[in-house]
This record gives sequence, structure tokens and C-alpha cells, in this order.
Amino acid sequence: MPLYIFSGRHLLAAKLRRADIDAAAGAVEETARIVAQIRARWPEVRIVLRADSGFAREALMSWCEANGVDYLFGLAKNQRLVAEIASELAAAEEESKASGQPARRFKEFSWSTRDSWSRPRRVVAKAEWTADAANPRFVVTSIKDEEAEPRRLYEESYCARGDMENRIKECQLDLFADRTSAATMRANQLRLWFASMAYVLLCALRRIALEHTQLAKATCGTIRLKLLKIGALVRTSVRRITFAMASGCPYQRDFALARAALTNAAAR
Repeated sequence: MPLYIFSGRHLLAAKLRRADIDAAAGAVEETARIVAQIRARWPEVRIVLRADSGFAREALMSWCEANGVDYLFGLAKNQRLVAEIASELAAAEEESKASGQPARRFKEFSWSTRDSWSRPRRVVAKAEWTADAANPRFVVTSIKDEEAEPRRLYEESYCARGDMENRIKECQLDLFADRTSAATMRANQLRLWFASMAYVLLCALRRIALEHTQLAKATCGTIRLKLLKIGALVRTSVRRITFAMASGCPYQRDFALARAALTNAAAR
């Protein structure tokens, strides 16, 4: 079970863990290491840690609060949480049935678990009614209400986490990071790092060389298939490496632009 930490498209950590442990295991240590490195370079930068409900754990939230790191985590629903937004769900249901469209309301409140949290924390709830069924969702955050009202916090800040799922898919599916079938954890961690380095290299290629091509926002899988995994005749001499591509290759221009951009970047 790998633990991935991204900042936008930038991969900051890829740590392999056993699958029979809590989803947040090791998150405090990895977060502390990365935050220390970021602050050594940019001491005044604000850091917001965003994750799904598997990371809404007392240890991680307490560490963030003690170290000036804001957090925004999903929060698994339960009967107590749903009861807090009963009136909002009823209003959303009424609106949805009248309009025939999904409807949602937002509410924030201070909430704590019965025994696992050390203090009450700000919780934002989405009370949604869609497809004739309730769809409540919750997040817990250290971000103050004057900085972000509930709807904006959920829809703009938390829901953007879905794009990070695409980064994980690029690593796991496009670059085969899920091939961890060796006999030892050390060997499988090395495999995960190889796939992670391939992701870092392709991100650099996308950022430096593909900015002005049709592959500027392509996934790693698309870049691999359309730009790298193509047939060509390669000739090597003392001074140069020459690629002879088929005249009908649809990505000749992108390949040439990428080569020129990499050449210019190397010359700086």
C-alpha cells in the first residue's frame, strides 16, 4: 500500500507500506520530513495538507496544529454527523424533488469524536440530495471560517483533491508502480522508486519540452505511447544521434519541438 504525497504535479514522496495497517500509518513522519525541507528553502510559505478521510487521524491533525501546517481532510460519515445536518438534508430533498435536479446545502459546526480526538475541530458538511437519495459528505479543517466559507472550502479547495487521484493513476497504471510482486519489501520499495523516478522524468519533460505542443497537458501514459513508444531508425555517430522517423508519423512536429526545447534548456 503506497503512500503518495504530491504538490500539484510534483511528486514529493512514494513510500511503500504493508497493506494490513492503517491508511495513515507513516504520514506524520513523511509530512514532517517534507515540511522541514520546504521550510528550509521557503521559510514563510504557507503549507496546507489535503487528504481523504483515511488521514483524518488525531496524530496527524495534532502534528499539523503544533507545527503551523493547515489541513483539510475528508471525514467519514456516521450517525452523529448525519444527525447534525438533518434539517439541511430535508431542505435539499425538498428542493431536489421540486426541481428534478440535485440540490445541496452546506453547514459548518464544531465537532469532536467521543474519545479519539483531543479537541473539537471545524467540520464542514455538504448536505446533498441526488438521484432520490441523500449524499452527505464531511470535511475537517484547521482553516478558519473567515478565510473560506463552507461552500467554497468544500467545492473549490477539497474537491480539487480529485485531481491528485489522477496523479496516482499515472504512477500506478501508466508507469506500472503497482508491479510490487518481489519477495521482499526492500525490493518492492526499489521498484516503486523506479516508477516514481520515471514519473518525475516525464513531468520534467512535460514541463520543459512539451509546453507548446498538443501534449502539454497529456498524462504520462499518453506521452509514453505517442511520443516515446514509436518506431524510428536510430543512427549514432561520434558527434550526434539521428532519429529517422516515418514521414506519416502524426507527432513529428511535437517531437521536433520537444527536442529543440530540451536543447535550449541544456544550453542555459
